[in-house]
Amino acid sequence: MRKGEVKMFSFIKENLILDDPLILTANIMIFLTVIGIIAVLTYYKKWKWLWTEWLTTVDHKRIGIMYIIAAILMLFRGGVDALLMRAQLTVPNNDFLSSQHYNEIFTTHGVIMIIFMAMPFLFGLMNIVVPLQIGARDVAFPYLNALSYWSFFFGALLFNISFVFGGSPDAGWTNYAPLAIEGSPGPGVNYYLLGLQISGIGTLLTGINFIVTIIKMRAPGMTLMRMPMFTWTTLIASFIIVFAFPVLTVTLALMTFDRLFGTHFFTLADGGMPMLWSNLFWIWGHPEVYIVILPAFGIFSEIISSFAKKTLFGYKSMVISIVAISFLSFIVWVHHFFTMGGSAAVNNFFSITTMAISIPTGIKIFNWLFTLYKGRIELKTPMLWSLGFIPTFVIGGVTGVMLGMAAADFQFHNTYFLVAHFHYALIAGTVFACFAGLVFWYPKMFGHRLDERLGKWTFWLFTIGFNVCFLPQFLLGFDGMPRRIYTYGPENDWTFLNVVSTIGAVGMGVGFLVLVYNIIYSFRYAERDMTGDSWGVGRTLEWATTTAIPPHYNFAVIPEVKGLDAYWIMKEEQKAGQKPFVEYKPIHMPSNVGTPFVMSVFFFVAGFGLVFKLWWMAILGGIGVLLCMIYRSLRSHKEDEGYYVTVDEIIKTEHNHKQYKEA
Repeated sequence: MRKGEVKMFSFIKENLILDDPLILTANIMIFLTVIGIIAVLTYYKKWKWLWTEWLTTVDHKRIGIMYIIAAILMLFRGGVDALLMRAQLTVPNNDFLSSQHYNEIFTTHGVIMIIFMAMPFLFGLMNIVVPLQIGARDVAFPYLNALSYWSFFFGALLFNISFVFGGSPDAGWTNYAPLAIEGSPGPGVNYYLLGLQISGIGTLLTGINFIVTIIKMRAPGMTLMRMPMFTWTTLIASFIIVFAFPVLTVTLALMTFDRLFGTHFFTLADGGMPMLWSNLFWIWGHPEVYIVILPAFGIFSEIISSFAKKTLFGYKSMVISIVAISFLSFIVWVHHFFTMGGSAAVNNFFSITTMAISIPTGIKIFNWLFTLYKGRIELKTPMLWSLGFIPTFVIGGVTGVMLGMAAADFQFHNTYFLVAHFHYALIAGTVFACFAGLVFWYPKMFGHRLDERLGKWTFWLFTIGFNVCFLPQFLLGFDGMPRRIYTYGPENDWTFLNVVSTIGAVGMGVGFLVLVYNIIYSFRYAERDMTGDSWGVGRTLEWATTTAIPPHYNFAVIPEVKGLDAYWIMKEEQKAGQKPFVEYKPIHMPSNVGTPFVMSVFFFVAGFGLVFKLWWMAILGGIGVLLCMIYRSLRSHKEDEGYYVTVDEIIKTEHNHKQYKEA
């Protein structure tokens, strides 16, 4: 065996985690799953189909579906982490997990749920719905859209392989310095820095893409004040991304320099400033909360309006309030460390801005309630998630105002009261919205609705389990249980509430499993939808397509918008006997392209090389990325040529859809 082969074998042996039964089991399951996927693709000869239909696609709908699939997988991974933490904390002096393993799971749970589950789930819904809502055929930059997804995917993949190779990050999801530099010597924090950096590229590109798409590609007649609320919240969230994510990019790069090259930006020694990391992280981190909350507000607005069969109450005030929230989100970050030695004047200022942000949020709550008032409400599954969101999220909001008072925060900050608060804000606000949006727009993706009975079981199991899990944690916080601990003594008298909390977490897990079963069951047995308006209550243009799953060109003719709730107006005109004149013209569409996938693979290779200081691999990956950029520059005129859908093909497609509906 040659010297290089010996070194590589030794490297793999040192970093492959085989001494922990849980991780060894995960290794085996991952290996068997990969073998199974390869076997199925080979047996059914689907490799070419995978490449041409999915890996190289620039269709916003397919990219959205891939985002959601990845997000559901990350929800499973993050959920398992949560259940392992709850299992460890159920009883005192538990040795189910070691302190090191608990710290790793605690860290990966937070990162995965916020960065690799919540955001991509919402980006998936944005990709599927927003171009349809504004009457566009695709996003403004289809190539960038594909690059956004694949950089997110390979960034998430890089972060997740730390679980089985080298060791996971263990400095918390906030990765505070100096712990993340001097207190975490293994490759785990490097995985954190490089995984988030690569996926962050995709997030920033997504923000730019949707700003241009919404500003420049709206259908004729769709003024800004006629846009659906989900489109508005997507636009504002995209602006927040563009202003916030460059801060994260620079911050991650600076700590990467500290860890790989011995600089001292955030170290305790040689003039470093650990508090600088806290400030920079939360200057990004609190706007990030609203990146995942504002689109959720948009989803609930669409669903409540549709199933109440009313125009959204106070549309203009909703728009003003989301703009106000986006501004205030950048001037509240210090409330994350009131206890870290700021002056009274500084704490007072950020306490006031924190409480001020509850005003535009409260406006939204009342707008949703007034939309429901005297509405002809249908209690379908998406509506249940939306109604469940309102009181649950209010608990998160009210406790947030309590934490926004600096004096009170000194008592609450490092306790389970804070843990309960941000789960009430993020799960009730974002996860409920993800489930609601998935069920609501599922026919747009797969041509059939999910089973209602199973959907309601999912809602009740998850919602009851959620409250049983996190309400006791407020009481644990009042009783002084600190967060970030991996065990406690029986003398603390926290056992009963922790047992109750764990029972609730199991209920949430069962609810998730019912959702997965519902997807499989509905695929086999659900009635296929024959119209574009799958629920019969559609008010916006995504429901105006000729079929449940829109054709690849979305609209045979770009619709003309005559007011807010454009599709509802179109339906009223059709009832009155008005039929618009239809003239088909060739439709230009973008071609599939493989460069974004290949470039992202090289990003992954470079990132992996930097994690382990394998400089030859990092340089090789960097050269690959550069070559892909050069290739794109030289070939962009060819790759952007696209193709035309002929009038004959449009007529044939629309005619087939019409026959299918009549049948």
